Amino acid sequence: MPKGIYNVPKAVNEPVKSYAPGTPERDAVLATFKELYNANVDVPLYIGGEEIRTGNTKNLTPPFDHKHIVGQYHQAEKEHIEKAISTALEAKKKWAALSWEHRASIFLKAADLLAGPYRAKINAATMIAQAKTVHQAEIDSACELIDFLRFNVQFMTQVYAEQPISSEGIWNRVEHRPLEGFVYAITPFNFTAIAGNLPASPALMGNVVVWKPSATQIYSANVIVEVFKEAGLPAGVINVVYGNSAMISDTLLASPDFAGIHFTGSTGVFNDMWAKIGQNISKYKTYPRIVGETGGKDFVVAHPSAIPAQVATALSRGAFEYQGQKCSAASRAYLPKSTWSEVKELLVADIASMKMGSPEDPSNFVSAVISESSFDKLAGFIDQAKKDSDAEIIAGGNYDKSVGYFIEPTVIVTTNPKYTTMETELFGPVLTIYVYEDAKWEETLALVDSTSEYALTGAIFSQDRYAIEQATKALENAAGNFYINDKPTGAVVGQQPFGGARASGTNDKAGSVLNLMRWVSPRTIKETFVPPTNYRYPFLG
Repeated sequence: MPKGIYNVPKAVNEPVKSYAPGTPERDAVLATFKELYNANVDVPLYIGGEEIRTGNTKNLTPPFDHKHIVGQYHQAEKEHIEKAISTALEAKKKWAALSWEHRASIFLKAADLLAGPYRAKINAATMIAQAKTVHQAEIDSACELIDFLRFNVQFMTQVYAEQPISSEGIWNRVEHRPLEGFVYAITPFNFTAIAGNLPASPALMGNVVVWKPSATQIYSANVIVEVFKEAGLPAGVINVVYGNSAMISDTLLASPDFAGIHFTGSTGVFNDMWAKIGQNISKYKTYPRIVGETGGKDFVVAHPSAIPAQVATALSRGAFEYQGQKCSAASRAYLPKSTWSEVKELLVADIASMKMGSPEDPSNFVSAVISESSFDKLAGFIDQAKKDSDAEIIAGGNYDKSVGYFIEPTVIVTTNPKYTTMETELFGPVLTIYVYEDAKWEETLALVDSTSEYALTGAIFSQDRYAIEQATKALENAAGNFYINDKPTGAVVGQQPFGGARASGTNDKAGSVLNLMRWVSPRTIKETFVPPTNYRYPFLG
């Protein structure tokens, strides 16, 4: 294929705005926050070109002010899910046949809309729905989602440009067809960018999608729908449904036209879905693609040569930004005894200076956790740590849900490297630290590798290059995203493709060409220009 046709606007990472006092972006997002906070939106199902309001609604409430209602969303019945399937399959006839350039143009336009007129709205909606500070919203719902949309177009052209060699008299080529059927996208609350990317990336490759956002992210998901509509995405390509998760999944996974799942969420839910797909495997027209990013119990391990201030800062940011609700958040740390007292002093001081409250106040570093169930779970682990003889809380430990689901950034120090909060995924602002004897560095690396079933992210801090290499090799399978002298969060599209293995997912690396290849089914075509006219080969004489 001619290479010139694959020239597209070169993707570069969207610059992060500062939102410093006096900047226009700060004024714009805070004004939009006020507007959306009192908007009382009514969010329908989006199936084809229809906005369906079933009348069976649930309220949308901010986690930091759970008595305040910002709107409601309509829940689907089984008939609506079946309609979403048939609508998607009908839309597929034209969408899959559309030239790749025109599919690309839609998502490039969506990126520009997010970078410009929708930037304040998507950020403010994320601040309200998911209790993100303005900085956390900016790097997520604006920059990362913009990056996904732009880089995916570039990755798509790489997929299409990769072609086999051709011998004399033969032309070999590969078509990258969309999957035969529909893709089911299930997205989490914690990243608006993931919510946008999981349905958009299969759609970019010519697939049609049924998308179920998390119930606690619907407010900002609805803005994504607005953006895709304005960008010109045809009706029926991405259909959006909400409601009973079990019913929706059972209905979609039972369809013979189910062709793939793009999932981010808990390991347990993903395991159940994989099992259900296995049970239904004989029903499907094609073997489904199963792509999932799941849980994590992400680590920071410091060598005795590590600089204490760097370690403390990595823990403060890595464990407590966005209330520890990033799947990459640092939740267990292994620190050497020789530098522990200095790291402890710095870390405790950092936490004492962190303000907590509504994201509307930009001076707040943390806000509320996402829901009451999450709050109750975290409070239970904190209470248990207060009782256990092998655990001590050295910072935080308080919580209050009278107004919002607020849990202080909390640090537990344990003498037991297998203590429950060293092993259990908590998804909240709770960091557990184990202090090891300096001479047991090698044993500690083995401990890091064997303690958790997960393998998503991890970080090593050291000024000793031999120790860095040793850790990099020893922890080869412990993290799909591995950081040297940096916190284990903050993967950037196009720079650090994201995903883990073990119980952390299928490691299909969102933010890279590897993920897009999962949403196509290649067809090899061989064309012979002058076919033979005699069956005999020379060896026959």
